[in-house]
Amino acid sequence: MQLSFRWYGDTDPVTLDKIKQIPDMKNIVSAIYDVPVGEVWPKERIDSLKASIEKEGLSLAVIESLPVHESIKLGEADRDAYIANYKTSLKNLAEAGIKTVCYNFMPVFDWTRTDLEHELEDGSTALLYDHDFIKEIDPVTTNLNLPGWDESYTKEEMAALIEKYRQITDEDLWNNLTYFLNEVLPVAIEHDVDLTIHPDDPPWSIFGIPRIIKGKESYQRLISINNAKNNGICFCTGSLGCLEENDLPALIREFGDHIHFVHMRNIKRLENSSFVETAHLSKLGSVDMKEVVRALKDIGYTGTIRPDHGRMIWGETGKAGYGLFDRALGATYINGLIEGVE
Repeated sequence: MQLSFRWYGDTDPVTLDKIKQIPDMKNIVSAIYDVPVGEVWPKERIDSLKASIEKEGLSLAVIESLPVHESIKLGEADRDAYIANYKTSLKNLAEAGIKTVCYNFMPVFDWTRTDLEHELEDGSTALLYDHDFIKEIDPVTTNLNLPGWDESYTKEEMAALIEKYRQITDEDLWNNLTYFLNEVLPVAIEHDVDLTIHPDDPPWSIFGIPRIIKGKESYQRLISINNAKNNGICFCTGSLGCLEENDLPALIREFGDHIHFVHMRNIKRLENSSFVETAHLSKLGSVDMKEVVRALKDIGYTGTIRPDHGRMIWGETGKAGYGLFDRALGATYINGLIEGVE
């Protein structure tokens, strides 16, 4: 098991020289953030990103994320052109020595929260999801813009996209994921790249649009598409932990051959499907982090783990969930868990 840390490039206030001071931190998780979704990632941009990280004595271990265009998720007529570009980007990453690529198949929205600055009892602030609030709003008819939404869309474009997704079912979305994987996995297999799909966050439908990567049954169906180890899983304890029915250690032991990337964070489940993110420590939330690490040891996991969303503590400001201080504490805690189980 190896620690890794998310870095958002040269504009990230959490700089590489600070990240490498975290004990045993050697790996970086990053991406190219200014190439429009669906276009090819040029080799020279990949090489430049890799070189800037290696200059600091770190390694670019995982790309998170190589985004999937909405036309692919919707199964629209132009999807083949975007899939061809995706294949080329995968080849370019493989030639640069990048062997783990994370993606998601969430329609429209990435992670969704209702509050980025929910104050916890200790005075720190964290991300909160209020399901009752989500149920009462419709993004098509309101001017609300929630955290995690893609701000590159105008309100009109967002509304049109949501309406398209409201016309398809979970089964349609599964069929479109199957089509995508049948096309890109041969390239991933040929170039020894592990594709890892991130679970939906939260792992249930919101705003009347489908979501499909939720837990055990989802992973069983994913692997039934193609059982190659390259058809992989990004195991996110925070996303999966939102559903009490998800036994995280059991999931790790069942699907371990396909887990190539791990996000470790803790959440506390609240009433009515709401949740709040907490510090990483097991007793502060609903996820038994120690048992997660023990399960990873049992399957012989040798891939990367990154401390996921952190609180804002000690007056730090910056990108919500991605400050330095609490994620560094999380990394140190994970270090202790790894040392303990080993």
